[in-house]
Amino acid sequence: MSLTVPNDLLDQARAGEVDDAAFLACVRDSLPYAWSLIEELVKQREHSGAEFADNQVPPPSEEARGQLLRCLASDSMRGALERHYGVRLAFQNCHRVAVFDPTATQALADFVTPRAQILNQKPELVDC
Repeated sequence: MSLTVPNDLLDQARAGEVDDAAFLACVRDSLPYAWSLIEELVKQREHSGAEFADNQVPPPSEEARGQLLRCLASDSMRGALERHYGVRLAFQNCHRVAVFDPTATQALADFVTPRAQILNQKPELVDC
């Protein structure tokens, strides 16, 4: 299961739309590793002023890896995080998350090419 959904949020979803703040709180509480990694990358990018910041360190455990995969594989979670932080997210392998300034369209386009994916492969990541 991707998220641990509190009853009040489930009731809100049954009644209609779910607001981003409540959804983001659920994501943050359910996937703390993924949340903290993305939050740290946002801070790094803002501090450096670079077009993007990325993580190249594998998660510390399979549980953490699973959180990252579930978070970034979900269009709704990814979209909510992008809106919350005002960034674009991209993902390679099982851990290389990148946070892009929304205006960095060429850098994002370069990051998500098949060439970039191939160049990011390493033998130790085959089973990740």
